[in-house]
Amino acid sequence: MDIKKETVLLDQQVATKKEAIQLAGQLLVKNGYAQPEYIDSMLERETDLSTYMGNFIAIPHGTDDGKKYINKTGISIVQIPTGVNFSSNNESENIVTIVFGIAGLNGEHLDLLSQISIFCSDVNNVVKLADAQSKEEIINLLKEVNSK
Repeated sequence: MDIKKETVLLDQQVATKKEAIQLAGQLLVKNGYAQPEYIDSMLERETDLSTYMGNFIAIPHGTDDGKKYINKTGISIVQIPTGVNFSSNNESENIVTIVFGIAGLNGEHLDLLSQISIFCSDVNNVVKLADAQSKEEIINLLKEVNSK
């Protein structure tokens, strides 16, 4: 997994999960991983099935139809220290502090999803990501994912 400083946003404050997904998608577009239409696909995917994974993370990605807008496999990371609610209803809260945007070609995103899920299954790792003060710190934390 190749994570570049340009695909990491620190200390973001967003009011809705839609804004969080748009930020993650814009990073993918800005860095050449996907075309702008992919962001709409990510939002559509979220309405079909939540990308909230538990442990304060969400991993938004596009629909199958949205794959045509992917240029190459990539990942973006949006840090939201105060959190944003990814719940689809008013009766519960699914607070997210780290959003991983994913664009995956040829099933490569499944490996990314798996690696991120394993790393973030330890909530202490998520807390470290949410508390990180620099992009380098986040990248170094996620190098543990790369080494496994």
